[in-house]
Amino acid sequence: MARPDHVARRRAGLLATLRWEVRKLRAQYRARAILLVAALAPVAIVVVIHGQSRPPKDSLFGRFAIDNGFALSLLVLGFASQWLLPLLTAVVAGDVFASEDQHGTWKTVLTRSTSRSRLFWAKTITAVGFATLVLALLAVSTIASSWVIVGHQPLIGLSGQTIPAGSALQLVAESWATTLAPMLAFTCLAILLSVWSRNPAVGIAAPVVLGMVMQLVGALGGVEAIRPFLVTTSFEAWHGLFTAPWFSGPLVEGLLVSGGWCFVSLAVAFALLRRRDITGG
Repeated sequence: MARPDHVARRRAGLLATLRWEVRKLRAQYRARAILLVAALAPVAIVVVIHGQSRPPKDSLFGRFAIDNGFALSLLVLGFASQWLLPLLTAVVAGDVFASEDQHGTWKTVLTRSTSRSRLFWAKTITAVGFATLVLALLAVSTIASSWVIVGHQPLIGLSGQTIPAGSALQLVAESWATTLAPMLAFTCLAILLSVWSRNPAVGIAAPVVLGMVMQLVGALGGVEAIRPFLVTTSFEAWHGLFTAPWFSGPLVEGLLVSGGWCFVSLAVAFALLRRRDITGG
């Protein structure tokens, strides 16, 4: 009879477990559909907005959106960060652990295939990688379609300064990149809710609802003390890049806040998974 340590050595390592999780994700039609939407939907949105006779003047950079591709890219970024980015990442991250409960496969994968720690990090890395890929596709598609369809004239900044096209392209790309940290914070929050609830619907929907609640709280008066600690506030940190002079305080603050949400969410999720009773399947 093999000893427990021998059994452990025969279990799949982190890399093998990660390859298996990526293979499972690639087989999901839902994940493929999200990637397709991230690549193609911005093109349709740019065409529709560019074809409007009146620009959305009530939004940031909206007044220039139908005549300037950089402004339109930033308009789409502001819209996407309100609820689309949390939704796109939660569709995978909120289901990645709960699906094992849904199919009753915990006992099989944890007693025969790999350890809880390796499985946790393999699923987490897969969800984080997917969120990063979705954001990259969405950003590249939005910026490229806006550049080609609308144009790449110099951009008027938030302080009224004129930003040359080359600098505007760099700033727009950097603005999209700054949303990665809060998006990953929502990814980790979805992972926590997936582990805790054991329900894919909760894991997917709850982060989106929480994001909307955070936006509502952040818009209220008298909450200046807690507003910087909301994940949704970090989505707006790129505004400082378009002022003269530009400032980076909100970017650093958003990075720290998002990192804190990631650490706490993953720590609690890992502790819950370690304590889980899998004898029932």
